[in-house]
Amino acid sequence: MNKSSASLYAFEGQQDLASPQLVYYPAPIRQNIQKMIAIAGGADRLWPHIKTHKMAQVVQMQLEAGIDRFKCATIAEAEMAAQAGAKRITLAYPLVGPNIRRFAALQQAFPQVEFFAIGDDTQQIRLLGQACQANVLMDVDMGQHRTGVALDKVEAMYREWNTLPGITMRGMHCYDGHRHESSRQVREEIIAPVDQQIEAIKGRLQADGLDCSILIMGGTPSFPVHAEMTGEFLSPGTCVIQDAGYRNAYPDLQFTPAAALLTRVISRPSRDTFTLDLGCKAVATDPTPERAEIVGMEYARTVIQNEEHWVVRVPEEHIDDIPPIGTELFALPIHVCPTSALYPEVPVVEDGKIVGWWKVAARDRRLTL
Repeated sequence: MNKSSASLYAFEGQQDLASPQLVYYPAPIRQNIQKMIAIAGGADRLWPHIKTHKMAQVVQMQLEAGIDRFKCATIAEAEMAAQAGAKRITLAYPLVGPNIRRFAALQQAFPQVEFFAIGDDTQQIRLLGQACQANVLMDVDMGQHRTGVALDKVEAMYREWNTLPGITMRGMHCYDGHRHESSRQVREEIIAPVDQQIEAIKGRLQADGLDCSILIMGGTPSFPVHAEMTGEFLSPGTCVIQDAGYRNAYPDLQFTPAAALLTRVISRPSRDTFTLDLGCKAVATDPTPERAEIVGMEYARTVIQNEEHWVVRVPEEHIDDIPPIGTELFALPIHVCPTSALYPEVPVVEDGKIVGWWKVAARDRRLTL
């Protein structure tokens, strides 16, 4: 990018908007949805995650494009998606404690929606079956070792769960969020043998009359690979909005960042540094060292960042480009998912003008259930 790229995000009236503020742009969101569909080979193969945006309006944009299945991380996200009109919703997070009861309440509140739970522990699945009739997808550990059943235990445990009262086994949830290889070819080489194991397990289960018709595969970096190697459902998430982190890491994924942070220069502490009002309360802090990329000044590097301040340094050849105090800039988050959760609502810009505000409804842990 260069300074002209700022025109992608600048809009009329930005001088009146308090900063820092996350801004959403529906035009590139629509383009990203269409690219996602094209990669999948059809909207009916997609089961996208909504944790990136947590907004009913973005769910509705995908529904308009023919996508009616969604994946969520929280009960609140699932409730929001159901309210927005989703037809099938997977709660892709292990249900324990009160969330088992809340999942049962979710099903009762939205009988027109088909819900799916996931899990990796037999006792918790047994408790779920005692609380309600539940469609279940076994959570498979694809190598990330975060949650999921180890591949060598999947088949036996699946057969056991199929006998549990209240539980209807429907398939497997196969998320490989650790696939961070920049090279598409390397991703393909690593993913292929695992997909083959999963398909073999599915084949044996179905040959014995067990329902294993739903496999939800991958995340944003890996879903194009799964799309070519299998005929299963695909579960990208971040690419609907896209961020600078994924754009830079995966050159084969040609999605456009559709969210930007409006920020202002508040100080000039030294000859080669300046300070923005984009502190760690305004942008996701899990990426390191850089947490955002200033549009048109991608060469700027973090000196320090704390609650309300972000001090950046520029190289010698760009010192004259440091903007005056008060200047409005745009920054792309390196990780947009937790950045979205920092804002109660976002202004929406189309054709260079604010056309409304969208509530980040599911940033809350509880809506009504």
